[in-house]
Amino acid sequence: MAPSGKKKEKVFHPNSRKAGQLVRTQLRKSKLVELAKERSKKQGTQVSIYNFFYHALPPEEGVLSLEELHYIVKDVWLTRHDQELEAEKASRRKGRPKSAKEMKLEEQKLREVELYRTGMEVIDLTHPTNVELFRKWDQKEAAYIQQLRFIRISSTSPDTVIVSRVGQHPLLKREEEQRKQAAAAEQAQAMDTDEAPLLLEPPSHFASTIQTMDGV
Repeated sequence: MAPSGKKKEKVFHPNSRKAGQLVRTQLRKSKLVELAKERSKKQGTQVSIYNFFYHALPPEEGVLSLEELHYIVKDVWLTRHDQELEAEKASRRKGRPKSAKEMKLEEQKLREVELYRTGMEVIDLTHPTNVELFRKWDQKEAAYIQQLRFIRISSTSPDTVIVSRVGQHPLLKREEEQRKQAAAAEQAQAMDTDEAPLLLEPPSHFASTIQTMDGV
């Protein structure tokens, strides 16, 4: 019998540690969606986006892995209006045109999915210093966010990260300068290593060449 191609769903005992983790993850996802909806009503779009990612931070100290950051974007951010969209579809009578709200939600999701596919700029929640600074944000002042480090991630290349903004905060600028200095020192060392074999060749290696030139 040919394989169906479907992945077998993993089942965990309700009292197991893994089941508890899954429940907490689902509850956190629901909380993030509700927070995103509430704040988008009260604040500007950009600030509400920053607030969403602020609440996506681990409750305690620590950073997100790149995989976790992709999960937040793909399974929480992009799906935050799905229930509302489904409710609009369900309330529409058969044969009736889409409501303005339904079309708006569909268009918004299409734009965001395409943005994530081609490269979405997000606050770097994988960088320890950046996360530490982000935690100090008052959740109101957008200007503060402009000092932080941003990266670009995409659904088509989930393992690739492009630093789009290194950050203007003094701590981030100092780290970037140290990184550049270390990279320059490493490059210089590599160049010295490449030249070393030529410089360390014994004189006897060149004897035949010298003799030939003298005999001409």
